[in-house]
Amino acid sequence: MSVEKLQEEIDGLLEERDVFEEKCDTLPQCEEDDGCKTCETFKKIEEIDQKVEEIEARIKDLLGEEEEEEEE
Repeated sequence: MSVEKLQEEIDGLLEERDVFEEKCDTLPQCEEDDGCKTCETFKKIEEIDQKVEEIEARIKDLLGEEEEEEEE
C-alpha cells in the first residue's frame, strides 16, 4: 500500500475520531470523574488512536524501505 493511501486512511480515521470526540463532550457520563472508563464512545476513540499509530508505523517502515532502496 502506498504512503499516500495510508495517509488518506489516517485522515479518514481522524475525521471519524473528531465526530466521536464531539459526541463524547455532550454525554452526561463524561461529566463524571471516571466516566471515560465506562464510555463506549471513548473506547472507540482509543481504538482509532491505536489504528492511527499502527498506520503511522507502517508509513515509517515504508519510508525507511524507500530510503534503503535509494541508497543501493
